[in-house]
Amino acid sequence: MLTDWRVAVAAAILCTTTLFTCIETSAQSMPKDVAARTEIYAIPSLTISDQQFLNGDANGKQVTVAGEFRIAQGTGKLPVVVLMHGSSGVGAGMDPWVRHFNAMGISTFVIDGFSGRGLTAVGPNQALLGRLNFIVDIYRSLEILAKHPRVDPDKIVLMGFSRGGQAALYASLDRFHKLWNKSGAQFAAYIPFYPDCSTTYATDTEVAARPIRIFHGTPDDYNPVATCKAYLGRLQEAKRDAVLTEYPDSAHGFDAGLLGLSTVVVSVNAQSARNCRLREGEGGVLMNDETKEPFTYKDACIALNPHVGGNPATAKEAQKAVSDFLHALLKLG
Repeated sequence: MLTDWRVAVAAAILCTTTLFTCIETSAQSMPKDVAARTEIYAIPSLTISDQQFLNGDANGKQVTVAGEFRIAQGTGKLPVVVLMHGSSGVGAGMDPWVRHFNAMGISTFVIDGFSGRGLTAVGPNQALLGRLNFIVDIYRSLEILAKHPRVDPDKIVLMGFSRGGQAALYASLDRFHKLWNKSGAQFAAYIPFYPDCSTTYATDTEVAARPIRIFHGTPDDYNPVATCKAYLGRLQEAKRDAVLTEYPDSAHGFDAGLLGLSTVVVSVNAQSARNCRLREGEGGVLMNDETKEPFTYKDACIALNPHVGGNPATAKEAQKAVSDFLHALLKLG
């Protein structure tokens, strides 16, 4: 008979040599918000201009971005939430969402659209990356996930924050799917947090027949909620399943409250298009609707120093709203 210490050593060796099996079989003893397995993916993508994106022109710079796939505890094919970061890259604010979804039995796929492009942040210089480029990364990630043996391809949800929220919102457009989503897979829903809705694209009310749930704050002076209300009105007039939840006391990035942060500060020198109204013009050129000239980040409508900050109360409220929505949508037990 093996002594106790020999049993422990044997178990350690088994766990070392068959790590995934060990974690899977002992998952009941782990906190539910801890993923059973983490996989890192290289995602072949492109760096292109907005005009190239709008014209379906793939003659851009080949680039490899990354995705972190955390497989939730459980067996078989699981639902997934794809998470797209904002202008500051993947930060600490992503982790509470990842852990929350993993605890719900939902796997997560966090896209890093910056590191592979040599970027860390674009807030002070938004021209470093096209406004729509993240959508290419998102569709390429969807293609990977839809083929994964641990993923239910009918239960992949897209969620994004700020610049990533803008991408999550407009990734719903049928036209963009036809231009860039070659996999044929579809997201089950789109959940943009405080996106920039200031641009009117051709046929932008023709979106996937999937729910869109926008979360925003009234005092947001980075991406004002007013433009999202206007777009929401057009979507609802077109009979699309789109809903906006607005929090009257929440600044841009209010879900940082999930980290316990409650201070609102200036995002120094960050560029905001809050005073701009943009429209897709001939040949896929983004036009400044006021000047009728091609838009640039040197336009007079670009403002600096918007405010950002968390709100613990509304962060929890929004997290619950997202959870309730996903429970119903994905038919979670």
